[in-house]
Amino acid sequence: MSAEELEKYEAEQELTLYREYRDVVGIFKYVVETDRRFYLCNQVDVKSRGEDGDVFFEVSMSDAWVWDMYRPARFAKTVKVLTFKDVNVEELAESAFEPPKP
Repeated sequence: MSAEELEKYEAEQELTLYREYRDVVGIFKYVVETDRRFYLCNQVDVKSRGEDGDVFFEVSMSDAWVWDMYRPARFAKTVKVLTFKDVNVEELAESAFEPPKP
């Protein structure tokens, strides 16, 4: 596979992922960003934990969708993330629950 073919494939995958995101965003309440992934979910709990002087975050989500073009199944019943980096949680506005008009 040439570099050009690989770029085209990745661009197509990214567009497919964006379209899926656009179709499903309306069924979720929260957006969660970690250093590695972007999630949509309906329940989220973030706890800071300390161990040996280090602080990390434990993020638990349920009814989640994962932004990852390489995953064959992006929906997950539960997700748990442990990270030493920042976690951003946003509640989606009610208007964000409406699917886009064609």
